[in-house]
Amino acid sequence: MRIVATPRDAMQGKKTFIPTKLKAEYINCLLKVGFDTIDFGSFVSPKAIPQLSDTVEVLKMLDLSDTNTKLLAIVGNLKGAQIGSSFDEISYFGYPFSISNTFLKLNINSNVDGALGTISEMQNLVSKSNKELVIYFSMAFGNPYGDEHSDELVIKAIEKLQNIGIKTISLADTLGVGDNTVIANSFSQIKKEFPKIELGMHLHVSLEEANGKIDAAFKAGCRYFDVAMLGMGGCPMSAHSMVGNLSTEQLMEYLEYNNLEVPLKKEKLEDAVMKAMQVFQFD
Repeated sequence: MRIVATPRDAMQGKKTFIPTKLKAEYINCLLKVGFDTIDFGSFVSPKAIPQLSDTVEVLKMLDLSDTNTKLLAIVGNLKGAQIGSSFDEISYFGYPFSISNTFLKLNINSNVDGALGTISEMQNLVSKSNKELVIYFSMAFGNPYGDEHSDELVIKAIEKLQNIGIKTISLADTLGVGDNTVIANSFSQIKKEFPKIELGMHLHVSLEEANGKIDAAFKAGCRYFDVAMLGMGGCPMSAHSMVGNLSTEQLMEYLEYNNLEVPLKKEKLEDAVMKAMQVFQFD
């Protein structure tokens, strides 16, 4: 089971600036929990996401001396990947891709062809830096903007990503539009078509729908989930109301209820929840 904490996604939409020291304290708490990876910050324009303008300062405050957890940072263009590649502490870069031209225009001022070109350039760059590029496949289960969407188009895009050399893709339901059946069927089909790609789920979901969507993904073979403490977060660049992330607590409840292995340290998780309450008291 691979569980990725996403404090970056949880914090990015907050309007009031969260103090840098508090962000670092929070992520240091998460580093003790046992997550596979922490999506901790981003190298994007501070004008676009001012909340994450202190990513380098936060990184300097992190204690990585006693953890196996890896760090991931989001990048929106080649320049961001170039800047981030100079930091040995970072193992992964995440890039928000989609087959929705509308979403890409809103999110990274690009389109499908442009994004694929950027991914190819990034892949060449990060492979030389002994890092890995993870693709966040946004709007993977539907499109509320009116752009053309189908499983066939998603599969064709993933084939192009695989040919570029991408090994890990997190399928994102960015606005929570996918129902349980769509999530299960799409994940199963993609997993069958691309057995060499590690597939994850990045769910934006309401409290009421979370358990059903976790169950749909798990039974379809998903063993890689992105989560956020308290279910905080959402995409502030989507031009839609933000839908929160799948909460860490709900995924843990699902695993425990079904007598499945929980790979996280429960007592450290409780500490992180308390720190998250401090962080998200802003706004």
